[in-house]
Amino acid sequence: MNLHDEMTAMADRAVTASRALARLTSRKKNTILEAMAEELDQRREAIKAANQQDMEAGRQAGLSAAMLDRLLLNDARIDSMIKGIRDVVVLKDPVGEKISKWTRPNGLEIVKVRVPIGVIAIVYESRPNVTCDSSVLCFKTSNAVILRGGKEAMHSNAAIAAALQEGGSKKGLPAHAVQLVATTDRDAIRELVQMVGKIDLAIPRGGEGLIHAVTEHARIPVIKHYKGVCHVYVDDAADLAMALAITENAKCQRPGVCNAMETLLVHEKIAGTFLPKMAETLIARGVELRGDERARALVPSMTPATEADWYAEYLDLILAVRVVSSLDEAIAHIDTYGSHHSDAIVTENEAHQKTFSQQVDSAAVYVNASTRFTDGGEFGMGAEIGISTDKLHARGPMGLEELTTYKYVIHGSGQVR
Repeated sequence: MNLHDEMTAMADRAVTASRALARLTSRKKNTILEAMAEELDQRREAIKAANQQDMEAGRQAGLSAAMLDRLLLNDARIDSMIKGIRDVVVLKDPVGEKISKWTRPNGLEIVKVRVPIGVIAIVYESRPNVTCDSSVLCFKTSNAVILRGGKEAMHSNAAIAAALQEGGSKKGLPAHAVQLVATTDRDAIRELVQMVGKIDLAIPRGGEGLIHAVTEHARIPVIKHYKGVCHVYVDDAADLAMALAITENAKCQRPGVCNAMETLLVHEKIAGTFLPKMAETLIARGVELRGDERARALVPSMTPATEADWYAEYLDLILAVRVVSSLDEAIAHIDTYGSHHSDAIVTENEAHQKTFSQQVDSAAVYVNASTRFTDGGEFGMGAEIGISTDKLHARGPMGLEELTTYKYVIHGSGQVR
């Protein structure tokens, strides 16, 4: 069977599965999800062994420390996947929810109801936990899912998908509701995103190269999870101890993820006090600082920043630093160089808080908090499918509701037009 026929057969199986999924009750889905969680727990040693194969291959391939961290599965991260499943179990199933209801003068009763999207293709890189998160959220919303992970995590993804499939099947998971593309051939992605009439939505999760490859070839709708060039702006009215804690957390807590800070903007009035202390703290954490002229005048050890640094998503312990003269200049910088993902202001000035919140056009805008909270779990959505930087259908962390669409159900008593 050639690649086109193989992907077509997989899509056809997913369409059949989606029809079976639409008939499952919320209680039945939760029972299946619990079985998936139990199977993951029982197979954790096999999953870790598969992950070690990927980690070793990654080291030999020269993956960065940040990329290896994204790839790693240990007991804590497996526990987190299991908890993510159980968090989704207790969340309300949006399928069938009546969004709104009204009656027309002619007596027609119109109800707007949430329904599954159908078949969703998830194309992703590096992080094997995406295999679990995506499967669980798609299943809870009665969507069939086709997973195409990166070659660097192929053994880990296969082990996780097998656990979900086997555990779920024990309690009635429809066949082929969760499918993993086995081939690492990149043409498989092109085939999937051109399955008009079979696959309803593609969600790419990964670097810019992957997302461009998906959108370039796609003939089906795509929700993009573009790069996270996230900013923290320390205002002249900031609590500097708070600002330092937020800066350290946003950059260092997990630098290889899309909601980590990549550029720090500091008001000139407090830069002389704040930047030397910030530099001392972050350099001790292994961060390389790249600053503009004004920042380097205060911290000479900084590397000179180039124009490219303001656009960069490092996903590593590297931070671009710029001194600005005003709140307006900070907002203009974010508007010019940002990716509309997550941006924060640290300030005690309520007028500045309001201006920043209104004028910064990002999926998540923070006041006095770290950008690291842009996450479905942290938002109380349970495990997320990803973070959308699009504006249509879904924006920001995508949880259960964002994996549904709606239809209108109209009840009449013989009305004709």
